[in-house]
Amino acid sequence: MQIQSRFCSHWLAALLISLTFWSGLPGSGHAQEELRIATSYKLMTLDPHYANLNENTSLLSHVYERLVYQDDRLDLKPGLAVSWRAVSDRQWEFKLRENVRFHDGSPLTADDVVYTIERIRDFLKSPSGGFRSYVTGIESVSAPDPLTVLIETDGAVPNLPLFFSSIFVMNRPAKGFETTEDLNAGHPPNGTGPYRFESWSSGESLRLARNDDYWDGKPAWSKVTFRVIENPAARVAALSTGEVDVADAIPARDVASLKERGARVASVGAARVNFVQFDVARDTLPGVTDKSGEPIANPFKNPLVRRALTLATDRGILVDKILAGYGTAAAQVFPNGLPGTSAKLLPEAPNYDEAKMLLAKAGFPDGFNLVLAGPASRYPGDAESLQAVAQSWARIGVNAQPAAAPFSVFNTKRAAGDY
Repeated sequence: MQIQSRFCSHWLAALLISLTFWSGLPGSGHAQEELRIATSYKLMTLDPHYANLNENTSLLSHVYERLVYQDDRLDLKPGLAVSWRAVSDRQWEFKLRENVRFHDGSPLTADDVVYTIERIRDFLKSPSGGFRSYVTGIESVSAPDPLTVLIETDGAVPNLPLFFSSIFVMNRPAKGFETTEDLNAGHPPNGTGPYRFESWSSGESLRLARNDDYWDGKPAWSKVTFRVIENPAARVAALSTGEVDVADAIPARDVASLKERGARVASVGAARVNFVQFDVARDTLPGVTDKSGEPIANPFKNPLVRRALTLATDRGILVDKILAGYGTAAAQVFPNGLPGTSAKLLPEAPNYDEAKMLLAKAGFPDGFNLVLAGPASRYPGDAESLQAVAQSWARIGVNAQPAAAPFSVFNTKRAAGDY
């Protein structure tokens, strides 16, 4: 989950929609041996520590495992670690699960955890820091015995077990650190997860085989193939023609027709909120002008402007029209029901008259122009949501030009400050 600044205008708690045709269930021919999945996630690398992106963590989570997991309420649960405790304000102890083996047959030991932390903290130079933020507070890590990890921090780090719910544990090689290039070029990923790595074609497919020695029981499928299909319509087509058994992130508009054809739907509430993020740091912003096209001072520094745009956002249209009910209007940072949320916080209905008054009070009685950028085909209804938000804002004089781009393009431009 990404948590952005408090200046965000939260609008929608997203839902993942996955569909399975009856032919993909056990007892129906090929699916007994192989499960074929069409996914929107484009695996970038076989290095589990290189980039902290859903594309990588979601797919590699079948191969690698974490010390700690979170359940559907984000509460911490044992993973490769069966217990953990704070020995002092600056010291943590983790006890590892017994009889866990990597896919090459070697046992999981505390030394592998030491290697994992040191690789992220001291060796990798990942984009945007990768996973380094989770381990920067660790001063030293040691293995007093094969199933005990002792961690010294440079200060109180009460969230350390939570941080480890984001880090995959790797097997220590005979010497040195494995490079990202080595992993991508042929060193097969060696995890403890329910499935073993078989093959990978960057941007196209990932093939896995069942780990018969998995510590938590025998997985259901002997083989699993993830086929990368970034275009939502193409994923629907692959599901409809029987090329795949399961597809994720299906457009809400296609759910009803697929159901009529025998598809089984799994709609799962996600711990994610889609939002509009305002740049409040810079004095001027690309694409933000007055109505004549001349650059203006950054309007988002004024909380009245941010409040006006919040009041001019019709969350109901996003939920009911674009996501066909497969979504929840957001009123806080996390989806309601998760820790840290309040059932008393409710979404506001749009109030265009008040929004216009706030804009005028902020010095923009005629509104202004801006580019409203976002990813396309990464989240259900993302590009369509940009269009809907732009239409809502136009009612108060803010002319927003939607600019949807593939996530890799969007993310690169965002990091460069182009939006």
